[in-house]
Amino acid sequence: MPNLEHPAYPAAALLHLEGLVPCRESQVSMLLSIFGERQQFSFPSIFIYGHTSSGKTYVMQTLLKTLQLPHVFVNCVECFTSRLLLEEILIQLQSCSCETEPTSPVPCDTFNDFVRLFKQALVSRGLQDQTLYIVLDRAEQLREMEANILPAFLRLQELTDSNVTVVLLSEIVWELFRPNVGCFDPLTLYFPDYSIGHLQKILSQNHPPEYTADFYAAYINILLGVFYMVCRDLKELRHLAALNFSKYCEPVVRGEANERDTRKLWKNIEPHLKKAMQTVYLREISSSQWERLQHDGGEPGQLKGLSAHTHVELPYYSKFLLIAAYLASYNPVRTDKRFFLKHHGKIKKTNFMKKHEKTSNHLLGPKPFPLDRLLAILYSIVDKRVAPTANIFSQESSTRGKKCKFPLLQMKIVSVAT
Repeated sequence: MPNLEHPAYPAAALLHLEGLVPCRESQVSMLLSIFGERQQFSFPSIFIYGHTSSGKTYVMQTLLKTLQLPHVFVNCVECFTSRLLLEEILIQLQSCSCETEPTSPVPCDTFNDFVRLFKQALVSRGLQDQTLYIVLDRAEQLREMEANILPAFLRLQELTDSNVTVVLLSEIVWELFRPNVGCFDPLTLYFPDYSIGHLQKILSQNHPPEYTADFYAAYINILLGVFYMVCRDLKELRHLAALNFSKYCEPVVRGEANERDTRKLWKNIEPHLKKAMQTVYLREISSSQWERLQHDGGEPGQLKGLSAHTHVELPYYSKFLLIAAYLASYNPVRTDKRFFLKHHGKIKKTNFMKKHEKTSNHLLGPKPFPLDRLLAILYSIVDKRVAPTANIFSQESSTRGKKCKFPLLQMKIVSVAT
C-alpha cells in the first residue's frame, strides 16, 4: 500500500515520488497536505530546518520536479547580495514557461522593484492561477543582507497579492532568524537525522548490478558499524561506500571466498576501513590516490604533499606583520630600543620592577599598541629593506581593530593619527 496519497495528484506520480525519497515519506506527506491543490492558496511561508545531509534540499527539488509544480530554486550562498538574489528569482521565473524564450533580466535594485516585476512576470507567464513556490536554500545567508529582505519574503504573498509560497531551507532553528520587528512567523517543519536503519536502506539501493542486493547490504552494514559513530553525513557515507567496495570484493574476485563468507570478507576489509577513518571529511587525497594506496598497502601519511595542513602558507610580509604585532602586544615599549636596535648604547642593569610587571605578560594578555610602533618593529625584524608600499598597508588594514584568532598571536591594533 503506498504511503503517499493525495487526490490532487496522479497515483503513479506519487508512487514514483515515494521511490525517490526513501525514509522521508512522512515529511513529503506533510508538505503535500500544506501545498494542497495547484490552484489553492498555500501557506505564505514555510521554514524547513535540520542538520546537514538530512534530505531537505533533495526532497524539495524532487517533490517539485516530480509533480511538475511551478517553482524557483535559489541557493543564497551563490546569490550573496539582495540584488543578485532578486534578479535570479526573476530570471528563473521567466524560464518557467517553455513556450517563449526568456528575455534579458531587468535590473532590480530594491524590493519594491522586485514586487512590481514579479507581478508582471506572473501575468506574462500565465502563473497567476496556480501556486508558485520560491525555495531559498541556505536561507541563513539572508541574515547578512538588508534588514527588510527576510520580513519581505515572509510576507511576499501579501505584498504581491499573488498565490506564492516562500520555502526557506536552513540548518539552524527559526529562533536565530526572527527579526525584531515586522516579522511574520512561517510554518516550521523539522527534518530529523537519518537513523542507522534509514542509512542502511538508502545506501543499499545503490548496489552494483553484478552483485546481489543481500551481498551489498551486508557490506553497508559493516561500513555503518565502523563509521556511524563518527559520521552521519549521507554524502560522506555514500562516498566511503563507493571507495572501499572494491577492496571488500577482492576475496570474491580471487575465488578465495563466496558472497556469504562474511567472516573472511570482514577480515579483509577491516584494516582498510581503519585507515579510511583517518580521512573522513578531510578529503586529503583523491579517490584515485586512495585506491592506489590500498593497492600498494601503504599508509595515508605516506603520500607526501597531499595533506592540506602542510600547504597553509601565509604571504611573506603577513608572517612578519603577525610576528611584529605579537612582539608589540607583549613587550613593553621601553624594551624596543634594546631588542630592535643594533647600537642601543649602554643599558643600566637594575633589579627594580614595577608591581604589575612581576606577573608574566602572557598571563596579563596582549596590550594595545600604535600603528607606528608595529611598522617600526616590522622594518627592524625583516632582513632586507622594506619600502612602505600599498601591499604592506593593505595587509595591515585587514587586521586593524580586530583580534587575531590564533591563541599565540592575540593582538589589538590601535591606529594613532599622525
